[in-house]
Amino acid sequence: MVRQEKAGPTDDPAAGDFYAQYAAALTEYVCSGAETSLAVGHELGRRALGERMSILEIIENHARLVVKIKQDMAIDPDAPLQFLLQVLAALDVATRGFLDGARRYEQQRARAEDLADRDEFRDALVNSLQEGFYVADHTGAIVEINEAFVDITGYDPDGLPYRAPYPWVTDETATNQRLSALREHGSIATDTAIRHRDGTVRWVAISINAVRGQRTDYYAYVGTIRDVTATHAVAERERAVARLATAVSVARNVDEVLSAALTQSRSRLDTQRLLAVVWPQGEGDPVVHTAGEPAVSNWRDLDEDWRRTLDDARDWLPLTVTPVGAAPSEGTTRGFVAVTSGARDVVVCLEHRIPRRVSDEDRQLVMALFGHISLAMQHVRQFEIARETSLTLQRSLLPATTLPVGCAVRYEPAVAPLEVGGDFYDVLPIGGNRIGIIVGDCVGRGLAAAAVMGQLRASTRALLLTSAEPARVLEQLDSVAELIPDAFCATVFVAVADLDSQTLHYSSAGHVPPVLDSGAERPELLTDGHSVPLAVHRDEPRPQASRSLTAGSTLLLYTDGLVERRDKAIDEQIDRAAEVVSETVDLPVEAVADEILRRLAPEGGYDDDVAIVVYRCPPSALLIDDEAAPRLLSDVRHRLADWLRTHHVESPLADDIILVVNEACSNCVEHAYRGQDSGRMRVEAEVRDGEVRVGVVDSGSWKTPPADPGTRGRGLPLISSVSDHVDVVGTDDGTSVQMSFRLPTTERLLSAPASR
Repeated sequence: MVRQEKAGPTDDPAAGDFYAQYAAALTEYVCSGAETSLAVGHELGRRALGERMSILEIIENHARLVVKIKQDMAIDPDAPLQFLLQVLAALDVATRGFLDGARRYEQQRARAEDLADRDEFRDALVNSLQEGFYVADHTGAIVEINEAFVDITGYDPDGLPYRAPYPWVTDETATNQRLSALREHGSIATDTAIRHRDGTVRWVAISINAVRGQRTDYYAYVGTIRDVTATHAVAERERAVARLATAVSVARNVDEVLSAALTQSRSRLDTQRLLAVVWPQGEGDPVVHTAGEPAVSNWRDLDEDWRRTLDDARDWLPLTVTPVGAAPSEGTTRGFVAVTSGARDVVVCLEHRIPRRVSDEDRQLVMALFGHISLAMQHVRQFEIARETSLTLQRSLLPATTLPVGCAVRYEPAVAPLEVGGDFYDVLPIGGNRIGIIVGDCVGRGLAAAAVMGQLRASTRALLLTSAEPARVLEQLDSVAELIPDAFCATVFVAVADLDSQTLHYSSAGHVPPVLDSGAERPELLTDGHSVPLAVHRDEPRPQASRSLTAGSTLLLYTDGLVERRDKAIDEQIDRAAEVVSETVDLPVEAVADEILRRLAPEGGYDDDVAIVVYRCPPSALLIDDEAAPRLLSDVRHRLADWLRTHHVESPLADDIILVVNEACSNCVEHAYRGQDSGRMRVEAEVRDGEVRVGVVDSGSWKTPPADPGTRGRGLPLISSVSDHVDVVGTDDGTSVQMSFRLPTTERLLSAPASR
């Protein structure tokens, strides 16, 4: 019989009970080998696991029990081991689970440490970037930044998160547009201006991309920001210099150069004013050109400090750009001054609106600015010299600006900036109270045509002065044209107005027909007396025609540039010109010329040279032969005033003429027929050679004026002081007082309108 062994002594009742049950179950199993005993052993193992019993104690207790059982009986040597393994099965599973958990823990710990190392490395890597780096959540709020971001914007992590609109934004509207584009496209890249925390404006290049997580409804943004202020400044300077170079390249004078430079530097350099001071070759104050405010028109209007600075600058080397004014030692300047020519006669000054600090980029821009101003001013001065020479030569090709009374001319060249072209005209007195009128048109345009024009005009003028008839002038001009290159096929109209006979003689060499308005129902086109252009073969002599002129008749001579249009028939335009002449006959001759040019001008301006001559035939001479009576003096004054008005003689000259004629007539009434029956007085007036000539004649006796006339006898001194010339002839047959008054000369600057 096998005794049931008890477990070793223990202080824990639960443990003692466990070991007692263990001994009983082991004894039963080795004796019977029943499976139920193994099941009891398995449960004991689970109990030991639950009660956290020591495995070593269980094994030691098992060994002692096996020794005791073997002392009492023979047993299967494998049976005790099978029971022990069954008991330890649950503990084995738990141990392996613990080891697996411990291993997983170690792995997780290692992974966590690795992640921590990676985060530290990422932070170090991100902070080592020269570009700013930032992360924004799905709302656009910036939640993470690196050190470069702080350096670029001035905003540190203490202010995170930074929400839109961000504190460094200078254009909120543009920022909102970029955020919308980012949400739509997932990425943006652009350059923009930001305001640093210290208040300065910087330019940055930003690049932002959207990053989506494993959850498709969540996304964030990562971006970079790079300071491109220096690059932008260089590009802006180059653009400003390019714009300046383009602007000044088309400038025609110093003022235009300065205006262009001011426009390009006003915002970039806070420029208030640009000055260019040009010293003359001889004595005298320099000429001051100004762009900006305050404007200065002459040297003495400048501040004394500026005058001294600009005068001292003449001793500098050319293109020496020096800051002036304010406190240069403290880094602020009022402006810059430079000598721009090797002759040291031109100094340019750039004045800031207020004293300011100037960066290296600003200095480079100022240097480039002055360099282009220097070149532009040299070109402008050369252009002005060449232009003045050209104008002098061109004006020498045009007729004198003093015209006979009743004439008005207009000239408009098609090629700017020339003041002459291929069209020409001339109006000149040719003796015998006659006026010669010439209008012509050379083939071509521009300076080449002007050269031909000058030769033909001079030749025509010389031929007219020989008193040749118009047809004879054109025949001789044919020979001249054959000797002048490019004069072939030029058209010319030559007319001679005889003021004594009130007759117009004319001949045309292929020219457009003039318009004559003599007060009839319709103006007349002078189409007769017409032949081929100059130097073109002809079998017949050149014809000549004549027309009678009435007082106030208006004659229009013109070149084809006035009436030729691409979209209209030339006959329609000629008729239109005739209508304008008819509608303006009551206007002064100068106004008629202006109206013709204005009303016939195409929408885009004349595209061919235009020359016109308007001649108004003066009214006939005035003759008043009436009784020398006081009651008729008023009638003489009124008739003389009306006659002067028809000749467009205006005040104060008309008033002076009426005054002295009234005085001469009063003398006639008072003195000529004293002591005898009343006689007659005759007043004659005419316009001749640019003068109003008036004569007052009586058939009475001449009274020699006393040496001291006292309070009377002031008439002749008055007449002499007001008239330009007076002849008084007294004889036994009567007295003649001949007075002349110069008419104001008709002077017109023969140049193209400013709009062309």
